[in-house]
Amino acid sequence: MTETAQTLDRGLRLLHLVADAPSGLTMTEAAARLGVGRAVVYRLVATLAEHGMIRRDRSGRLRVGAGVLHLARRAQPLVADAALPALRRLAETVGATAHLTIADGGEAYALAVVEPSWTQFHVAYRTGSRHPLEVGAAGKAILAGRDGNFDAITTEGELQPGAYGVAAAVPNVEGLEASVGVVALAQIKEEARTHVVDAADAVARALR
Repeated sequence: MTETAQTLDRGLRLLHLVADAPSGLTMTEAAARLGVGRAVVYRLVATLAEHGMIRRDRSGRLRVGAGVLHLARRAQPLVADAALPALRRLAETVGATAHLTIADGGEAYALAVVEPSWTQFHVAYRTGSRHPLEVGAAGKAILAGRDGNFDAITTEGELQPGAYGVAAAVPNVEGLEASVGVVALAQIKEEARTHVVDAADAVARALR
């Protein structure tokens, strides 16, 4: 590995380490986890800080910078576009509003929504809708995915009275916590669970 490639590799690994540490990392902790000296970490942090990717809080702990959020916002439309074909198939097959939902802090955020074209009535679920991860099938599926459970989750009336939801986590896409699901005004047929899991797998393949 060339010196430039090694530096890039270490910088990216450091960024991942900081992103995965909710309480931040000290320079010493970062150096230990990277297996390098503190001087190397100081140089990496200085470069990443210039690009807004890492910042140091008042206690000196390393945290993710606003530059990462900027990149994430730019990436969201690309993720939504990649998911749309699978969402369209799901909505038409099940006859219910399909959605791709991502984790945003402690909330579930509807990134893409597709309504079926042939049903007389369906749930109006807006892109940009938010709700706690602990409420509704979409959020609960994301939480289940954190534990390696990619089966379909079913809920009733948790976000809207009389509405039924089925969702499954998008499996094994590095850096993405998301679920694919459907929501309907009537009880969703059992076979829809299989369609939802298949759609989540299709989204995962599109994003890898």
